[in-house]
Amino acid sequence: MSTRTFQPGDWVIYRLQKVSASPGPRAQDVVPAAHGEEYSYLVDKFWVVDEVLGDGKLRLRTRRGKTHVVAPTDRRLRRPRWWEKWLLAGRFQAVESGPENDANVAN
Repeated sequence: MSTRTFQPGDWVIYRLQKVSASPGPRAQDVVPAAHGEEYSYLVDKFWVVDEVLGDGKLRLRTRRGKTHVVAPTDRRLRRPRWWEKWLLAGRFQAVESGPENDANVAN
């Protein structure tokens, strides 16, 4: 796989693994637990590159202002396809506008 270079402000999609008793409507690859009432599933998160750190890792910003640090080679991280940029632009723009007016969100 080729090296992926990212710049601050780039839109990215991160496929996050979650576990809960009731997966939401955007859940993908839903798998029930062997002996329980929970499900494991994947959800696409629409984040923006906040900063490229000195060690090459990326600081990603969420819609609510939280940050996550991931390697650019993480297999769950990808750039949106052209049609996703067009169709899902509102999700990325919500991240870019940020929670400036929300005093309850902590980084």
